[in-house]
Amino acid sequence: MLSSKLLGFEHLKELYTRDSDFADFCHAFEHAAFNTFYRHEGFLFKNKKLCIPICSVRELLVRESHSGGLMEHFGVQKTLDMLNEHFYWPNMRKVVEKIYAKCTACKQAMSKSMPHGLHTPSPVPTEPWTDISMDFVLSLPRTRKGRDNIFVVVDKFSKMAHFIACHKIDHATNIADLFFRKVVRLHGVPKTIVSYRDAKFVSHHLKLFMVLIH
Repeated sequence: MLSSKLLGFEHLKELYTRDSDFADFCHAFEHAAFNTFYRHEGFLFKNKKLCIPICSVRELLVRESHSGGLMEHFGVQKTLDMLNEHFYWPNMRKVVEKIYAKCTACKQAMSKSMPHGLHTPSPVPTEPWTDISMDFVLSLPRTRKGRDNIFVVVDKFSKMAHFIACHKIDHATNIADLFFRKVVRLHGVPKTIVSYRDAKFVSHHLKLFMVLIH
């Protein structure tokens, strides 16, 4: 289960040694385990949980865990419980609470609440790769080919994900081309696409992207 979650996270290995949350631990057990922390194939673990350094992967994981409910988004504690199964970083609750407070879907559901406090349910995906979410892992160490971002596409039905290396300066047309070659070619064109926050999919860029893939 956890091994599948490590796919696309290779860049984390390069962030630990200069991360303010984990650098001290890395130096303390350069040749052996330290307390409940240990290294395995370059990744840092606390017990059996993958440690996530300070980067946009934290927000990505919180958003995907928060939106994992079939009928509605999960609350703070349920989101935390899901994250704590496989991941660790200090003050995780603060990050979850911050993203929960800014969640547009949750605000809309609360404003349109049904009698007895029930929220308006979100559409339930009924098959793989018809409803997807997109996000970016930003400002990573540059690869030999100059790529410094990861374009993340997640199927909301199966939670299968594609992690696609790209450049920070890529235009929506370039991202659409990557989407065609890496996702549509394998799974077909989705019915709905949700992008949480990245500027590449805001306003006319999102409209352009939708035109290009349809």
